Amino acid sequence: MSEKIEISIVIPIFNESKVILELYQRLKAMIKQRTDNYEIIFIDDCSRDNSLAIIKQIAENNARVKYASLRKNFGQTAALAAGFDLAQGEIIVSMDGDLQHLPEDVPPLLDKMAEGYDIASGWRKKRQDNILFRKIPSRIANWLMFKLSGVAIHDFGTTLKAYKKEVIKNVHLYGEQHRFIPALAAIQGISICEVPISNPPRKSGKSNYGISRTFRVICDLLTIKFLLSYSTRPLHIFGGIGLSFFSIGFIINFIFTICWLFFNADYNNHKGLVLFSVMMIIIGIQFIVLGLLSEILVRTYFEATNKKIYNIRETNIK
Repeated sequence: MSEKIEISIVIPIFNESKVILELYQRLKAMIKQRTDNYEIIFIDDCSRDNSLAIIKQIAENNARVKYASLRKNFGQTAALAAGFDLAQGEIIVSMDGDLQHLPEDVPPLLDKMAEGYDIASGWRKKRQDNILFRKIPSRIANWLMFKLSGVAIHDFGTTLKAYKKEVIKNVHLYGEQHRFIPALAAIQGISICEVPISNPPRKSGKSNYGISRTFRVICDLLTIKFLLSYSTRPLHIFGGIGLSFFSIGFIINFIFTICWLFFNADYNNHKGLVLFSVMMIIIGIQFIVLGLLSEILVRTYFEATNKKIYNIRETNIK
């Protein structure tokens, strides 16, 4: 019988060769103070430097270190999804690989998990990021996410979080939704707490995420709102919008019919209006049908085929 792993630490890596060794050494020193039954899982997201070579060298010297190398740069969400799927620990911790998440901030998260929480989420109370391109967009996104999801945390965006295995294994990630895991998990009904963490500046390299992701974040916010509020009753949104179009077309047609029957309205003088009303009715029906079909087909495709949003080139995990 294989041993029961208590803690898994999942770390997506992309061009972090300068800090990987230090990150590993500090993680190992931290976690060995709590348990010997742990695993550290590096997910190399097709780095262009020698990050993977360093990870392999570490894994050769420590069987507790595991890795997976993705075939191409799928992005942080896919890398985390791969790590969560491979992790075997009862508690799964995720963190960035650039040392902006300190290994020394992990124990307070684990302490909260020991109290019975399903998720312990890091909170960067004093962010070191650029105020215009990172702080302000982040605050807006966090406020919107709180309003849309009802999950009362301050920092959805940080990767540093601890999860119970049964919670994170039931969260299916798509797009760039890793930052919204607490909201997605809220569908299950979970207990969550926040733990203040450090946010030191990067030691090397530059951030791979900037203002350009704002549009994608907004799209994901809309997706999360739909999943939280309408995933089990999609007609409440698609039907509402479709019914609005249909009603406008129907009312215009009804008024014109009354005018034609009782007031001798000339059809030839109102062809454009009649065609517009018919178009609105058709659009209303199509909006309902196409919206429902597209959402159902996409989710059925991923769930029924068990298709992942990543593809692993190689791994040392058996």
